[in-house]
Amino acid sequence: MFNYDNDILTVEEMMEALYIGRNFAYKLLNNGEIKGFRIGRSWRIPRASIEEFVIRKCKS
Repeated sequence: MFNYDNDILTVEEMMEALYIGRNFAYKLLNNGEIKGFRIGRSWRIPRASIEEFVIRKCKS
């Protein structure tokens, strides 16, 4: 599922990893379901945040 070359992902890489669209990706980031941070206008998402999100969704 994940390519472990980088521990920090862009929104586009998160979209590819989760097979989701751009609008849903930004919705997850803006409501805090996936933790990330902004550098300028660009989001950066730690890989661990995405993995935690997937685990939470599998348990519910």
